[in-house]
Amino acid sequence: MTNTPDALEPVRRWVADQIRARVIGDEPDDKAAAIFDAPGPRWFEEHRVIRRVHADASMFVGGLRALLLQSMHPLAMAGVAQHSDYRTDPWGRLQRTADFLAATTFGNVDTAEAAVARVRQVHTRVRGRAADGRAYSANDPHLLRWVHICEVDSFLASYRRYGAAELTDAEADQYVADMAVVAEALGVNHAPRSVADLRAEFKDFREECHGTPEARQAARFLLLEPPVPLPARAPYAVLGAAAVSLLPGWTRWPLRLPYLPVSETMLVRPAGAAITGLIRWSLTAAA
Repeated sequence: MTNTPDALEPVRRWVADQIRARVIGDEPDDKAAAIFDAPGPRWFEEHRVIRRVHADASMFVGGLRALLLQSMHPLAMAGVAQHSDYRTDPWGRLQRTADFLAATTFGNVDTAEAAVARVRQVHTRVRGRAADGRAYSANDPHLLRWVHICEVDSFLASYRRYGAAELTDAEADQYVADMAVVAEALGVNHAPRSVADLRAEFKDFREECHGTPEARQAARFLLLEPPVPLPARAPYAVLGAAAVSLLPGWTRWPLRLPYLPVSETMLVRPAGAAITGLIRWSLTAAA
């Protein structure tokens, strides 16, 4: 009789290889060893919540949500539109983000500090003027703050919806506090350290946020024109729908995204749980 786990192993391996090739890039095993096996103290010990969240498959949903939410600030979106190659090299951008998160979350102190230094150096070149004439700079602490809170809120929301285990309210606060360590190393002043602080930050930013043509183009690209092979289109569409379902309601119309609460509850939520479960299953098997 065929052993089911053995029969599924080629499928698991294929899914894992496809994900790792796009998220990690070339030589994923060597990259992982350089981060996880390097000796020395870390910014975050093994018991910290940030490690649990950032190791989970729900990060795929959270990453898409963060990009969509960040685009709601016209100056942040101008920096992406004018300086990012997300249309011609979307996987490169994803890999750089994944490298940074892995280095700061799991790497030793030297690795984390080097990753921060690289990002700060790149940010010195990201400056210009938005379509409305306002100047922007990627190293502006205010814009860094917006990008940061979008990431924290998105990774936390996606984990609490699709993560492998529940987070208590105290653990959610710990996650926000953990992420503040990284944010302040990048140049954010007094980053929020609790969920309540995070919510207050979004209230302060609301008046600055609105949809722009560049933001809507980015949303269309991310959700409707993904650079993925045909067999991966359906799973990617589920990840995109799951990300949209977690966005605040006030972002939907400015980005021209649908708001269908019944469908999102009845269809998107179980589908999102299934696809993140598939990713988690494949990557755990590949570990």
